[in-house]
Amino acid sequence: MRLSLARQLHSKLSSAGRTAISTASRAYTTHSQLPSEHQMVYEMCRKFADEELAPNAGKWDKEHSFPREAIDKLAELGLMGINVSADHNGSELDALSYAIAMEEISRGCASVGVIMSAHNSLYLYPLDTFGSEELKEQYVAPFTGHERNEKGDLKIGCFGLSEPGNGSDAGAASTTAKDDGDGWIINGTKAWITNAHEAGAAIVFATTDKSLKHKGISAFVVPTDAPGFSLGAKEDKLGIRASSTANLIMDNVKIPKSNLIGEPGQGFKIAMQTLDGGRIGVAGQALGIASASIDCAVKYALERNAFGKPIAQLQSIQNMISKMVVARDSARLLTWRAAQMKDNKEKFTREAAIAKLAASEAATMCAHQAIQILGGMGYVSDMPAERHYRDARITEIYEGTSEIQHLVIASDVLKEYKQNY
Repeated sequence: MRLSLARQLHSKLSSAGRTAISTASRAYTTHSQLPSEHQMVYEMCRKFADEELAPNAGKWDKEHSFPREAIDKLAELGLMGINVSADHNGSELDALSYAIAMEEISRGCASVGVIMSAHNSLYLYPLDTFGSEELKEQYVAPFTGHERNEKGDLKIGCFGLSEPGNGSDAGAASTTAKDDGDGWIINGTKAWITNAHEAGAAIVFATTDKSLKHKGISAFVVPTDAPGFSLGAKEDKLGIRASSTANLIMDNVKIPKSNLIGEPGQGFKIAMQTLDGGRIGVAGQALGIASASIDCAVKYALERNAFGKPIAQLQSIQNMISKMVVARDSARLLTWRAAQMKDNKEKFTREAAIAKLAASEAATMCAHQAIQILGGMGYVSDMPAERHYRDARITEIYEGTSEIQHLVIASDVLKEYKQNY
């Protein structure tokens, strides 16, 4: 991680803003054990979440409105190109910084968190890692919060892997890409695409050789204004409703030969490697939802009186709070482990799956318990608990369901035992 860039981001906090972070918050967090540069990222994102995101998250959710001003401010903070190299206008921070930032941003608003995650993990990462220098100049550097489209909106991206008929079977892509001599012709539909209606470009996985099955899948970057490219209607979702989710529809979309990412047939490998890193981002999002649920539940328990005393003094309530914090903190450490392994260039597929599984289950449990603690107040939209409950559920589904994470983890464990015992 480049410390100078971390300090530049941290300098965006005013002195008053830094001192406003409560002593209690510092005392009861594992973040105090982090290196100073990571603490800077934490404090910056925590302040932004408290002041800019949390007060508006309920309104964005109810109105299903894309939080454009919040995304603009994320870009100003360097968070819309957080892991991209400085050579391509990125902040060049590490994976641990990303995990920390994702938790705090998602604690303020899970919708903003998923917009940030899909853009950084799923769109920028495969281009920055596998793309040619030409692609990086055209589709990475302008997408790190430094350029706007003709409407004046920041350029962001999306990731097209899932299809209406394949779900978790990423190797069964029916979308095709054919070489017509001077370009690629793409046909097919991608489903459940986050940022679909705001994206200026999409990473698209398409079959270039059906006879090779998953080894015949290639990856491309497709501009969303290309002739033949269209969008489906926005999905009306249970949660994360301030982010757009829709189908990408490609009808004889022609792109240049140079828009191929990596080599032909490398698409499945690119997708799987991208999802490994993406699961760290989703784990961070889930941790943010868990933390927001804990905040809501504990504050309410301290204020709500029953039987002549705050319900926080009741043992049953204390047991629930304890279970929530243990689940959240355990998942956080697992997430940080995966991020540090990624930063150390170690294989982290299993660890990312473990982190995503643990964090998503912690988010769902914490959100559920928060509603139990709030009782009837937890069931109404006047309190954020019900939004956290709705937002948490998707973290066990996208970027690999919990069932897929179990398969990834078990497969890696079995492989290790076969090799070593």
